[in-house]
Amino acid sequence: MKFVRDAPRVLIASVLVVVSTMAVVSNVLFERTTSAVEESQFDLMQSIIDFNLQGAATNALARAEILAATQCIRDALASRDRARLLTETQAMFAEQREKYSVDQVQFHIPPATSFLRVHAPQTFGDDLTRFRPIVVAVNREHVAKKGIAIARSGPGIFGVAPVRNAAGEHIGSVEFGIDFGSVLDRLKAAYDLDLTLFIEEEPLRTFAPGLRPGILTESNRLGHMIRYHSTNWARMRYLVDAQDLRVVDEPVHYTREARGETFGVLLFPIRNGAGQAIGTLAVAKSFAPTRGATGRFRVLQGLLALFAFVALSGVILVVVRGFLLRPLQALTSRFAALPATVAEADDEDDRLCDELTALAREHARLAELVAGASSDDEAAR
Repeated sequence: MKFVRDAPRVLIASVLVVVSTMAVVSNVLFERTTSAVEESQFDLMQSIIDFNLQGAATNALARAEILAATQCIRDALASRDRARLLTETQAMFAEQREKYSVDQVQFHIPPATSFLRVHAPQTFGDDLTRFRPIVVAVNREHVAKKGIAIARSGPGIFGVAPVRNAAGEHIGSVEFGIDFGSVLDRLKAAYDLDLTLFIEEEPLRTFAPGLRPGILTESNRLGHMIRYHSTNWARMRYLVDAQDLRVVDEPVHYTREARGETFGVLLFPIRNGAGQAIGTLAVAKSFAPTRGATGRFRVLQGLLALFAFVALSGVILVVVRGFLLRPLQALTSRFAALPATVAEADDEDDRLCDELTALAREHARLAELVAGASSDDEAAR
């Protein structure tokens, strides 16, 4: 073992191990922090969806309850006067559709028969029992309800309120339906989310004969689902596939890349008033900021680790060679010269460390002893 060669190697290798370990630990901690941030983003996305769907349903119900409390509406429904009911509500519906995306207003008579569709007055008299559980519940329990359902014209967010006559007797119900697409478009504009609503094909074909053309096509089919509305399908097509939509009983989330950018995707189950799953809402948000920060941190971390390794290695070489090896070599030369000549003290001795200063003093003491012994020999001769 040669100290001048092996000691710096051991110390530099130790620095490399320590710096690398710290870099790895730091990277793991940062990745965990990034994962926690992304998890909070998923929670926020779910909260946004919950809040806005509930808010839309509450708004629909509030409008239905206001209409249900209007005396002329109550009288027209009690007398089963469809023409009068249409006259009283047409202008209101047109304004609500234009300003607030209300696309359906409908009156029912017990147990769940369509009496008047203000948005489609030529269609009435059909039984809604099979596919409108909220309407059935309101006319059975005489209590206002809200929720999501597949109506004749497609899925919507509904509020249904009971209607009573002047004597307080239940005579039917009225509902307001808000277009799902408009809600998703507002979410896109407000939160920069990409959203796609998928509805199961079988109930859509069965219960929505008035669905607008172009929905039930092969290009919109994804497994057993039909793409009903999307704010950015060019992007979402890379983030959701048929396998993802197979079973979504609870909200699930994952990350996936689309055109070189990482997105967080939340799959949110859509249920009707009876709690039956009728579709899935896919919500995507770019994770480029957090992933970009992770990439920049790794580059910066690598540069800092390299700088730390080079700097500490340089310090080790300077300390070992400058503070230890060179002074030690000089002192060794002095000791080696003792039998032949008396070495004088070096002016550099004041710069030695305490341990080597003691060794230099020992050399000086030995030099004096050698000098004394030489003088005694010459005197004896």
